[in-house]
Amino acid sequence: MKERTVSDKPRSIVILTGAGVSAESGVPTFRGPDGLWEGHRVEEVATPEAFRRDPDLVLKFYDARRAALETVEPNAAHAALGRLDAEFGGELLIVTQNVDDLHERGGAKRLRHMHGELKRARCTACGARQQAPQTLIDRPACSSCEATGHLRPDIVWFGEMPFHMEEIDRALERADLFVSIGTSGAVYPAAGFVRIASGHGARTLEMNLDPSEGTFYFDEARHGPAGQLVPAWVEEILS
Repeated sequence: MKERTVSDKPRSIVILTGAGVSAESGVPTFRGPDGLWEGHRVEEVATPEAFRRDPDLVLKFYDARRAALETVEPNAAHAALGRLDAEFGGELLIVTQNVDDLHERGGAKRLRHMHGELKRARCTACGARQQAPQTLIDRPACSSCEATGHLRPDIVWFGEMPFHMEEIDRALERADLFVSIGTSGAVYPAAGFVRIASGHGARTLEMNLDPSEGTFYFDEARHGPAGQLVPAWVEEILS
């Protein structure tokens, strides 16, 4: 196990981000206080069964979410993580549960989308992934196999396996600092990352608007807007 102290500068960082980071840019959080996801029950739009039952509803829902990305911009937290990516000389992996492209637009490159990307599509006929066209409801052809009517959002729905898990697990085992930003700590497997990292000797830090369900697992917790907390923390790391 790695021997670490609070004052040590990290050599390997894993960062997990959630909806709280993009919320400050105006992206709706995953589920509202009424239990709905942008007006829909999750079972209507975010499961394989929903797609088989009513593909038009699902495709329209994600087409609208994709179009909405054009109305939002990265905020100070995205920009700060982009700066960290550019200037931090050690190992870094930013893992996001968000399906928007605000981390990329903020400058992050050492980035993995564990729940997929709104701007990507996947062919259910051949399995190929591609840039999503402006709309999927029109049933465009797959750019690989040319089959029509088989493109779905490249999004991890409930009941499906998140992407990049082997790479994420390896990074968590090597990390000497794990940071969770803007996530509820309620959805697995991401909610378990803090215990994996801690079990391998990493220091752990939570930055969230309010205490998450897993706050007590962290060595340190800072609560407030990500747009304020994250730039200040990045300045600490890079100073």
